Amino acid sequence: MTRKIIFYENHFIEFYQKQNRKVKEKIQYVFELIKQVDRIPEKFLKHLAETKGLYEIRVEYQSNIYRIFCCFDDGQLVVLFNGFHKKTQKEIDKAERLMKNYFNSKK
Repeated sequence: MTRKIIFYENHFIEFYQKQNRKVKEKIQYVFELIKQVDRIPEKFLKHLAETKGLYEIRVEYQSNIYRIFCCFDDGQLVVLFNGFHKKTQKEIDKAERLMKNYFNSKK
């Protein structure tokens, strides 16, 4: 089983480009895991209980945790939104808005 990862708009790309090489490598490692592994450990991918359909990818490097919001589309697709260090309600609201925009743009 292989999941396809697509990027909605450029929120994640801008975040990714600002990271150092080691963080980028760790993000790539987690992405590969998500693409290949049937049941992804919650350490790497967690459903946000307070939201409908929103997940966060967690990438730990040194003492930092990088969070990347995503959702599933057609079962196979992981769609990535913004990335950030500290999860705030503002970030969750933004991710929910982006997820809504993504699904509305497909109609």
